[in-house]
Amino acid sequence: MTDIDLQPLDSREHLPDALRILIESYPRESWETHPNFAGLVQFWLERHLMFRKLIGTISHDVDKVLDGKMPDAEFRPRLSRFGNILLGQLHEHHTIEDTHYFPKLVPLDRRIERGFELLDSDHHALDGFMQGFAEGANGVLQVEGKPSRDTVAAFQTELARFGGLIHRHLEDEEDLIVPVLLKHGAPGL
Repeated sequence: MTDIDLQPLDSREHLPDALRILIESYPRESWETHPNFAGLVQFWLERHLMFRKLIGTISHDVDKVLDGKMPDAEFRPRLSRFGNILLGQLHEHHTIEDTHYFPKLVPLDRRIERGFELLDSDHHALDGFMQGFAEGANGVLQVEGKPSRDTVAAFQTELARFGGLIHRHLEDEEDLIVPVLLKHGAPGL
């Protein structure tokens, strides 16, 4: 299936239709009741939920700072802690997927093999966006004294872009992989 248009993460609105073969048979609303949900699928989705919550927490904190409702002395330690957790866990998660899970999942349904290429490409693209997030966070954290409103607002813009790309990637990854795991289980994973 080399004719599937694999748009880059930052210009993609959804998983290409040709890769949504299994999601139609295994729609999201049925996942939790499927016999193969417990275990790996549930754990994997909880990891994704953690990433979403961390981005949401950081975003909420930035909004509070810009609204004058969170002091800098509270914000910076939280940004440092949650930002480090987010980046470290994302890097580890993507490494495990690329080196362990994806190679074992591809043979289970070759019709969506290009989807794994897409997800791997996303991981490489996200490395650059993770770097942008880190630079923006460091711009807030490393300034002497209280960071300016403009510095925090610039980080808010970077965070919104990063969060949107993470959301797009996680949605596409779930739509591709969860149906495979529900259909075939998690043999050898």
